[in-house]
Amino acid sequence: MKVGFIGLGIMGKPMSMNLIKAGYELVVLEKNKAAADLIAAGAAAAATPRAVAELADIVITMLPNSPQVQEVVLGADGIIEGAKPGTVVIDMSSIAPLVSREIALKLAEKGIEMLDAPVSGGEPKAIEGTLSVMAGGKQHVFDQCYDVMKAMAASVVRTGDIGSGNVTKLANQIVVALNIAAMSEAFVLASKAGVQPEAVYQAIRGGLAGSTVLDAKAPLVMDRKFDPGFRINLHIKDLNNVLETSHEVGVPLPLTASVMEMMQALKADGLGDCDHGSLIQFYEKLAKVEVKR
Repeated sequence: MKVGFIGLGIMGKPMSMNLIKAGYELVVLEKNKAAADLIAAGAAAAATPRAVAELADIVITMLPNSPQVQEVVLGADGIIEGAKPGTVVIDMSSIAPLVSREIALKLAEKGIEMLDAPVSGGEPKAIEGTLSVMAGGKQHVFDQCYDVMKAMAASVVRTGDIGSGNVTKLANQIVVALNIAAMSEAFVLASKAGVQPEAVYQAIRGGLAGSTVLDAKAPLVMDRKFDPGFRINLHIKDLNNVLETSHEVGVPLPLTASVMEMMQALKADGLGDCDHGSLIQFYEKLAKVEVKR
């Protein structure tokens, strides 16, 4: 089976590499150094999304947001122009659910199937091949593509029809953002009150307050490591999709809106390309304290 991959950024490059390691024939869009590294590892190259689709049975996209996915899939020289009936597009980007549904309808007119299958886990889990995939689409299409997705992930779950994958990802991003905010408040309070955050972390991580987010972000924050595993700018993008969707369906999300404004403040301070764990710096600035070991 030949797999095309378009979008070789922080997440896409290691995901592609894991597909090669799993034995899939890979075709990548020849655009940048990341593509050169994958070509050196055995991938074939194509000049346009259309050309990628012409060579592949499944085409995976991993792009920043809805407009980029629409352009790559439906635009000039897009996937839709090169894919054959029966080809499957797996969009693993995190985009607006309504856009996923609109793209799927356009593809269906040409006999092309689609899954929306965003991921969670950030760069470390993309490298390890232990991402969590939340997929929306037809059951038989999900079953057909399961092994390909599992080559990049520890968990692959179908959550419903097309669009449900991105609804699930929006829910995920709410939980992650609020967890980081809660951790930040707690550690800033402890530090300001004269208690070592490392001691607090070790004391609470095994109890009800423990979480995957806490274990992933607390050590990095205390070591002052804010290199992006997942950028604030990207989390802002996701929360914007969350809030737009919540308004469409009539669900108030006051805590999510508050964290969104905190991230916007950090972006204004020039921290948009830092890891979302940098949310703690919003609180540190207010409290005039730094959380560190």
